Amino acid sequence: MKKGKALGKKILLTTVALIFAISFLLPTILTMANSFMSSAEINTNYGVIFNQYKETGYGERNTDYVTDTVNLKFIPDMVDFSQYTTVLLKSPEYLLKFWNSVILVVPIVIFQILIALGAAYSFTRFRGKRKELVFFLYVALMLMPYQVTLVPNYLVADKLNILDTRWSILLPGFFAPFSVYLLTKFMRRIPESLIEAAKLDGANEWQIFTKICIPLCKGSIASVAILVFIDYWNMVEQPLIMLSDSDKHPLSVFLSQINTGEVGLAFAVATIYMVPTILTFLYGEEYLVEGISYSGSVKG
Repeated sequence: MKKGKALGKKILLTTVALIFAISFLLPTILTMANSFMSSAEINTNYGVIFNQYKETGYGERNTDYVTDTVNLKFIPDMVDFSQYTTVLLKSPEYLLKFWNSVILVVPIVIFQILIALGAAYSFTRFRGKRKELVFFLYVALMLMPYQVTLVPNYLVADKLNILDTRWSILLPGFFAPFSVYLLTKFMRRIPESLIEAAKLDGANEWQIFTKICIPLCKGSIASVAILVFIDYWNMVEQPLIMLSDSDKHPLSVFLSQINTGEVGLAFAVATIYMVPTILTFLYGEEYLVEGISYSGSVKG
């Protein structure tokens, strides 16, 4: 009887999990499938949506409700690579926006991790009332939505004369509190006895930091790097506010502008845009789980 109830509960939970998984994956699958459709097929399936948004004589848009049935298709009638040919070979502006994203995100991930490692080690090894107060402020700042700190960041960037340059995005990213908080929590789980044993063997603070703390936090460092990469890869508000030159905008900002033109290209560009985050997650999934569940214990 108990086995039957346990089996029924397991089947129910699995079914609910599958429903949620399919619901979350449907937009991604739909985007990828539509990127291989021809422009004529996309207009046939979704033209009724985009035809609702037409410019009126007064510069306003007609936003009536869509009354016709929209045909959602997950399998193209005929696979067409013309969208990708246009994006990758005929329109360099799309690739330029892609590399703008890379130029902004990769340095932020690298330097935010490096700065956070030093700050986390300091919060872990040299504790006191003042340090705990500063750490509390880090936590409070991390809990604030980015929109709250956007205006102060804008004013500081203006005073430093880095507004409309990539440094207005990079510098706040380098010193973001998210990585500091997580890495501090991970480092504080390292047994104090291990550090004391290293000190008895003559290790200085730099050796403890590089030979003990960093190796034990490899999983957490990888997980934090993945989370930071995904977060900044999808940023929109920062470049919109800080960069007035559209040539410096990343692809995340440019996607909304593509939707006003060729819809098929929007699907293709969105698919290309998703590839780095998907590959990052798939490659680092093991590190992400290990870093989140890491208890700080020493194996072996």
